[in-house]
Amino acid sequence: MHRIVFLLAVLAPLALPGCNAIRTFFPSHAYESEPPELPADLGAPAILVFTKTNGFRHQEAIPAGLELLESIAQERGWSIFHTENGAAFTPEILSRFAATVWHNSSGDTLSPDQREAFKSWLLAGGGFVGLHGAGGDPAYDWAWYVEELIGAQFIGHPMGPQFQEGTLVVEDRTHAATRELPASFAHVEEWYSFDRSPRAHGFRVLARVEESSYSPELHMLWMDEDLRMGDDHPIVWSRCLEKGRTLFSALGHQGAAYQRKEMRSLLSGAIAWAAGLEGPGC
Repeated sequence: MHRIVFLLAVLAPLALPGCNAIRTFFPSHAYESEPPELPADLGAPAILVFTKTNGFRHQEAIPAGLELLESIAQERGWSIFHTENGAAFTPEILSRFAATVWHNSSGDTLSPDQREAFKSWLLAGGGFVGLHGAGGDPAYDWAWYVEELIGAQFIGHPMGPQFQEGTLVVEDRTHAATRELPASFAHVEEWYSFDRSPRAHGFRVLARVEESSYSPELHMLWMDEDLRMGDDHPIVWSRCLEKGRTLFSALGHQGAAYQRKEMRSLLSGAIAWAAGLEGPGC
């Protein structure tokens, strides 16, 4: 299976014009040391949007998602600060923010000190929302990130075709992220599969995909692989991690996804919950 994931990571970008394939072959381990300067007028609540990519870069999704996130922040009266600088993850800077959104970030993005600052801030009551590629690396150098924060290891996505319409089933319509979503709806996505369902490991599944609604298989070159997870194929889930609030959504590979009203509702509610503005605390 690890061979399959590696080949997916290497070969998939080559079929997508405009995608950065070099980082897939040779992921970077570059860390920034000079923190960015925050705006003087950064008000509260403030949201830190992080899009650093030391691995695969979603060239289309990142700007489309940023536009949506800025629109949501304006509508909700939040301050938003976007950076690709890992040196923003210091205790002093993080203390200015209610939540972070890792929007299609990828690869090994933080130095050991930056990792520790983020982990300490989160466990003390910070909020994390991870989108699509933030949980889509074939391997992680930081075990805590994938095991405790994301909760499951990405193992692959369909190829042949890569993007398919599937049916999302909203399991929990009491959560701030999903309460305005319909009970089920069709969505075109690069459907991620994982090595396990996070359900049995302390995570609250909010939405799953019905595998019967699309073909969870890899057909590329000499490879024919089954990526089925079975009846329990979560796509959106959340968790309280000590005092911190975490949510991961595997949706959002294509730019068009961020034009959908369902995505707007999901992200607006997810960030509000992660920032401690809506729903029960942790």
